[in-house]
Amino acid sequence: MGRSNTDGASVAASTAPGGMHDRVRTENRDAQSSRVPVDRPPLAGIKRRRWNRRTRKDTWVFVAFAAPNILLILLFTYRPLITNIYYSTLDWTLGSASATAVGIGNYVEFFSSPDASNVLGVTAIFTVTTVGGAMILGLLVALALNQRLKGRTFARAVVFAPYVLSGVGVGLVWLFIFDPTYGVLSWILRGVGQVSPQWVNDPKLALVMVTIVYVWKNLGYCAVVYLAGLQSIPTQLMEAAALDGASNVRRFLSIVVPLLSPTTFFLLITSLLSSLQAFDIIRIMTPSGNGTSTLIFDSYLQAFGSYNRAGYSAAISVVLFVGLLIMTAVQLRFVERKVHYS
Repeated sequence: MGRSNTDGASVAASTAPGGMHDRVRTENRDAQSSRVPVDRPPLAGIKRRRWNRRTRKDTWVFVAFAAPNILLILLFTYRPLITNIYYSTLDWTLGSASATAVGIGNYVEFFSSPDASNVLGVTAIFTVTTVGGAMILGLLVALALNQRLKGRTFARAVVFAPYVLSGVGVGLVWLFIFDPTYGVLSWILRGVGQVSPQWVNDPKLALVMVTIVYVWKNLGYCAVVYLAGLQSIPTQLMEAAALDGASNVRRFLSIVVPLLSPTTFFLLITSLLSSLQAFDIIRIMTPSGNGTSTLIFDSYLQAFGSYNRAGYSAAISVVLFVGLLIMTAVQLRFVERKVHYS
């Protein structure tokens, strides 16, 4: 009788609210405490070993793909650069078996010579006019090619074609056009009773001639890049501005120009570097450098012209390299602040 009462009390306790759950938790705690602990390797060690193994594999894959390119860059870019800097410290005639170390003597001679101001001035004028002219005209052409016109695809190809042509071929064709005796331009001027200017013989006109040809050749590049930038501008912005009553000029200045600032910044850097290194057209149209002696062309004349001064030519090349480096750094540091990327 007492036993049955006890069992009834146990069943009642187990069926009471919360009683069964407390009993199960107690049994699980006792079972866990009675288990024998098993040695397990730490997960951090496994992850570390796996990570190191994967990292080593990725590193070797990167080295396998990047090493040939890095080696070629070192051999054909940085090695000639360092060698040229070394040659700039020598008084060396091209083809001579001996050379004399002069330190910074070539640099002192260049900056103290009367021709330095002329060379630097011609370089500045040529660079500013070619970069500014190609970018401004390229933007205007891009605005025209962005309209829905018949034959615009053909027009885009025609505009871009001169950029991919050989500079030597372009120089020869335009040299025939500007020829004061047999050129196409002189024939047109004679037809209206005018005399053709001496484009090649006059130093000022020679610089104008080369600048026109270089702008014409690079106009298509700037136009195509600007056209890509114009097509990336959301049409909703232009439509909203038009609904608000903004004129075409206001929309261009307030919407198009700010949103094209990344494109303009890109073109400014690439066009500047390209203009400062322009050589082929200048060499073909003015072989003697009559009024068109930029830094790079003067370096060529000093080494392979009548002077054969390889060391002095190397010093001019280093001056050009430092100028390019400084201008690029200034643009990246200050001009990029005015660029709107959103």
